[in-house]
Formats: sequence, C-alpha cells, structure tokens
Amino acid sequence: MTTDDPRTPLTPTDPGSQAGRLPVPVDRPGGWLPALIDYRAASSNPPRNEPTTDQHDTGATSDSGSRLVEPYQPAAPPEPTGSGRFASSYDVPLDPEPDPTAQPVPVDIPDCAASRRRWADDERRPIIPSGLRRGSLAPTVRHTAGHLTHVVVFHAVRLPWYTLVTTRAAGVGVVRLLDRQRRWWWCAEAADLLHTTAEAADPGAWLKLHREIRATRLRRGLMLAVELFAVGWGLLWLPAVVNVLPWPVTLLLGGAALVALARFGRPAGRPLLPSAVVTPRYRRLTADVVLRAYYAARLGMPDKPGQQVEFGSPMSRDGEGSRVVVDLPYGKGFGDAVRAREAIASGLDVATSQVFLTRDPTSHRRHMLWVADRDPLAVGAGRTPLLACKPTDIWTPAPFGVDERGGAVTVDLMFTSILVGAQPRQGKTFALRTLALYAALDPYVRISVFDGGGKPDWRRFALVADRCSFGLAPTRDGDPVEVLINTLRAIKEDVRQRYVHLSDLPSDVCPEGKLTRAIARNPEYGMPVHLLLLDEFQEYFNTGNQTADQEIADLLVYLVRVAPAAGVLLGDATQRPSGIGSGGDVARKFTDFRDNHLVRFALRTGSWQVSDLVLGAGAYSEGLDSSTLLPQYKGVGILRGASDANPTVRTFLADAQDAEKILSVGRALRERLGTLSGHAAGQSTVRAPRNVLADVAALLAPGESGVHWADLAARLANRFPEHYADVTADAISAQLRDLGVPSANVRAGGMVRRGARATDITAALRRADPPGDV
Repeated sequence: MTTDDPRTPLTPTDPGSQAGRLPVPVDRPGGWLPALIDYRAASSNPPRNEPTTDQHDTGATSDSGSRLVEPYQPAAPPEPTGSGRFASSYDVPLDPEPDPTAQPVPVDIPDCAASRRRWADDERRPIIPSGLRRGSLAPTVRHTAGHLTHVVVFHAVRLPWYTLVTTRAAGVGVVRLLDRQRRWWWCAEAADLLHTTAEAADPGAWLKLHREIRATRLRRGLMLAVELFAVGWGLLWLPAVVNVLPWPVTLLLGGAALVALARFGRPAGRPLLPSAVVTPRYRRLTADVVLRAYYAARLGMPDKPGQQVEFGSPMSRDGEGSRVVVDLPYGKGFGDAVRAREAIASGLDVATSQVFLTRDPTSHRRHMLWVADRDPLAVGAGRTPLLACKPTDIWTPAPFGVDERGGAVTVDLMFTSILVGAQPRQGKTFALRTLALYAALDPYVRISVFDGGGKPDWRRFALVADRCSFGLAPTRDGDPVEVLINTLRAIKEDVRQRYVHLSDLPSDVCPEGKLTRAIARNPEYGMPVHLLLLDEFQEYFNTGNQTADQEIADLLVYLVRVAPAAGVLLGDATQRPSGIGSGGDVARKFTDFRDNHLVRFALRTGSWQVSDLVLGAGAYSEGLDSSTLLPQYKGVGILRGASDANPTVRTFLADAQDAEKILSVGRALRERLGTLSGHAAGQSTVRAPRNVLADVAALLAPGESGVHWADLAARLANRFPEHYADVTADAISAQLRDLGVPSANVRAGGMVRRGARATDITAALRRADPPGDV
C-alpha cells in the first residue's frame, strides 16, 4: 500500500505521513470520529468507513445532543511484525475499544463556580430605563416633547425653502433616471469587455460578445418602448385623475412623487435637508489613548520594568464623558499628574478644560481621570430654580449650580462662612448673590448687606435687609462706614448674648448646646438665623480712617471665628484676596479674616498663588487651580470645603430682574409672618451723629486738668455704651488728635501717662463751635 492511500496507518517513524490529510467526520456505530483523508485523492478514492481513532476526540453522543467521552485506559502498542503489511510501521490504536458497561461522561463539564463569578461580575441592565422611572418620567417626557417640538418648528419655518430645494432635486433626479435608463439600454458596461477582447486579438470572442450585446440592446429597447408608452398614456390621463381625486390625496401623491424623484437627485455625500439637532462628536477614551497621553507627559516609561502606567478600573462612561482609574508608577504621585495636566490633555488630543483629575484616598499613586466629551464649562447652568419663588429653609442645602458632569451642587449655609474670590467681571457677585437669594426666600432669616463697591447688584436687597449700606460715600441714610461699624458691634453683642442664652436653656430644648431650627424660628428666644453679606470687603479694611479700619478688622475677625456657631453666617466676596497695604495690624487682620472661612469658592484668578489664597493652602497640590479657568467662563469656579468632593461648579444665573422678583416675594413672606425688620421695615438704622469733643468735655470733672486715654475710653463706654462700647484708648486718641487735641503727658491719680489736657479739649471745642454760630 502506498502512502497516498488514505487507509495507510500513521507511523511514528514517518513524521511526514500526515501531510495533505484533513479530519473529516465518518460514521461509526454509536457516534462519529474524525479520520485523516487525503484531500488530493478524495475525488478519486473515497474513504471507507474504517476510522482511525483519535485520543483527542472520542465517540458517543448523549440523548440531549451532548458529546460524551468513554473512560480512557491507555493501551500498550502491539509488537511490530517482521513482514507483511506492518513490516516497516506500527499499527497503533490511539484509543481502546469502548467499554459498553461504562457510564458516559460529558466532554465539556461546565465550571459552575466560574459561571457564578462571571454572572456576578456582569452588569445587569435595568428592566425599566432610568428615564422612565418615577421621579424621572416627567423630565423625560418634557425633554422628549421639547425635542420633538423643536424639530417640528425648525422644519416648519423652513418649509418654503425645502419646497424649492426638493423641486430642484426632483428635476435633477429626472435627468439622472433618464441617463440611467439610457445606459441600461445601451449596455454601457460591456464597452470594457469589447475593448479587452479586441486587445487580446480574439475575433471569435469579440464577434460572439458583439452579437450578445446587440441582442440585449434590442430586447431592452423593446422594454423601454413599452415603458415610454405607459408613461405617456399616464400623463394623458393625469388631468382627468386629478379632477376626480380629492385635493388632499392629490397633494399627498404629488408630494410622494416629488420626494421619490428628489431622492435620486440629492447631492452625494450629504443629506438634502439639514438636521434640526446636531449630535456632538467626542473622542472615545481607550487604553491605548490614555497610555499614549501619560507616557507623552513623562509619567512613566513603557519599556522599563516597574515604571509602566496601569489601570485600576475598566474604561467606562460617566455622564457626558469617560472615566478610568489610573495607577502611576512607583515614585510618581498625584501632584505629578496635576502638573502634567496640560501634557495629558495634549496626549489625549482634547482641550485642557476637558481633563479632570481627582485624588484617590487609597493611594497617592492612584487618581481618577475623567475626560469630558466636550468642554463642560462652556455651557451655562441655566436660570436659578429659585424663580419658582417658593419659601425656602436655610437649614437645608441651597442650590448653587451644577458640576462638570451635570450633577447638582448644593451648599449648606448653616454654621458656616463662605469666601468668594475672583478677578473682576468673572461673576463673584452673582455667585454670592445666588446664595443670598436663597436666604431671602426664608422669612425667618435676618439679612444684613454691605457692598464696599457700591454696585447696583445689591441695592434691591433693601427690600428685605435688616441693615444695609452701599459704597463708602456718605448719603442721606448716613455714613456707610459708621452703619457697618454699628451693625458689627450689634452683631458681636448679639453673638455674646446668644451663647449665654443657649447655655441657660434646658437640655431638652437645646440638646447639643447650639442653635436649633426650633429655637431659631421661635420669636420668644429672639435668636433668628442672621446672614451677614460683605461684597468687596477689602474696601472696609482701607476706608481712609485708621480708627475705623482697626475697629472693622477686629470685629470681622471676631465674627468669622465665633459667630457661625451661634447662627450668624458670613458670606464675603473680594477681588483682592492677596490683602491690602504693605503690612501693619490691619493687614494681618485681613489675612486672618480671609483664612478663617470654612467654604471657599474661587472663580478665575490670575495665578495659582492667588487661587491658593482663595481656596486655602494646599489647594494647588490637590489639583485645584482656578487660574486655569478660561476668561470666557462666567460664573464658573472651584468649590472647596462644602463637601468631600471639590467640584468645578457652573453657578445658576439670576440677573437683576430675577433678583428683584425673588426679593419681592421674600419681602411679602416676611410681611405675612411679621419678620420684616430694620431698614426694610422703615426703621431708622442711622444713629444721631455724636460730637466727640462735647462728649469728652462732659466727662471731665470740675477742676480736672486732664485725663489719660485709657481712662477716657472707659468713661465713654460707661456713659454712652450705644456709641462707645468697643472704643479703645488708641481709637479715642486718634479721633481727638484729628480734631486738634494733642496727645500730652497728663498727671492723674499720681501717675503720668499720655492723655488729653482739659484746656486743649475746651479750645478744640470752641474752634469747632464758635460762640457766634447759630
């Protein structure tokens, strides 16, 4: 038997004996087994039903169709024969004969544990989509209805133009159809075949092809003639049909014919009519793209062991973007990724504003990378939800805006102080005013507003404000600086009294020793929540009056440290977070006041150093840098301290008209509950101006030659506490020196100290109020 015989057995001494053989199924009692068939001789020598057994694929089949395997027992090969058929090879059966008494076993035994693990890892899709669940159904319906309405109106407005465009395309379609019919009749595609046979110098093939083409043209020509006759006959009867059919049916049929012809005449590569909604394109985040970006930013080396960038999670969609957890190589940390943010954006081929890095608390090497599909900060958050003008509760978080992923961002105002800082015209006033408007809709909140810049943005708050002043220039309502000082004094005294009253309350009323909602809303206790708002507060640290500057600085530092726990909240905004002046006690108090705020919101700043001043020390090392925000972002900033996350927030918009509407409702709510007070209620908040020289002269005892500054301050505080409760020796000394009373050595009580002589006080009083004046 030759080796080409498909029945030739395989021999271990002939490794090439399997060449040219393919496994094909052959019949065998109880199942099927593959045999090696020589495909070269398959057509001439069909294989017999004598299979060669294979130890890798055995033979029974269960009733359910599963393949079964017989228990395998290795068999010793037979001894070689010395002559005959097996003289030069071994006849080796690869499998023993099956045992008919053995129990069949399935070949592919399912791995139940692996299946359970796989099923546990699978993410189950919700049965009811999230957009159709309770609470989301109404927004989904509104969104869908709005989308459909937009599409209908968009196309309805352009309907006349669409008619012209469709008619023109229909004309082009008629021409194209005629040309297509002509090419079909003439067999234009056969020209290449004729040319090929002519070049091959094959006249027989050319003549045969030519006769076939002529016959085809004749046949198709007859078909076109019938088609033209039918079209002409239809056109003759068209007017009569139009007169019989109702006009809506005629219009519908004519429109359908026009659209069908226009489809043949539409331009290639683009639609005939524009789309009402454009789906934005975005870059898909893949492992290769991320690795390319990180290696290009020199955050790892792919060819060095231990320095590769790895992933702590699979790529996934998150809102309008993609996210993945990245593990940097050993020796690299989150700060390195923050510094390389621009390089990462370049490697991802997106804008820097689309790349967001979030620290992972479990490892300094690990962080989350979120890449937005498009710039999320360039889209406004929309109008404030406060336009619903429903009463609010200061004890619940206030809506502030949305983050980069479109999630709602709220700020808890209770027991906190908020600092807003930014360059001019970046939206810091509007951001702070958004929170103030929330408080205005709570009729139990007392509001005091002071704007050092004197802008119109805050003036409508006079409708609800207990105390307010705008700018630094004196008006008919009094000196704004004096109004602020008096307000801060009153608030400081109120804070002191609150702590005393809270300490005296029983534990069932005040269980934690601090203000509660029930206490704040009960007028019997007299401790309502008080919100103090200061815009451009740097102006109040540099009023031009050193005494006033010092007192304002002392009062503000006291309040920002102590007042929030007593229910007196602070909201402050500035465009100069770096401070005022070149030094001194007031400048140090400014820094102390700025750094004691609990919640920080930084809109665009000039540098990362200024951003750190607003957001607090260490913000830059955490990846928070408001200087990277683009100038066209208005009302966009980084919020720190309001929650564990530090989102980039697009604040809600409330313009002047929106603010007036909300404030009018807030005033009406206060009038209804009787909580309108102070300036808004028409009560005068301006105290009668005091003549300091007259007050000091009235305190001098008969025959007293002079008084020390410290004694004079104590006398004024005891005699006129409503005006001089917090006056100091330096403050009264500065005031009197400005009025022409020099500071001199005065002996009193057996001691010589700096003070004012009685003669100097009397002379200054005469100069200020001459006897002849009326």
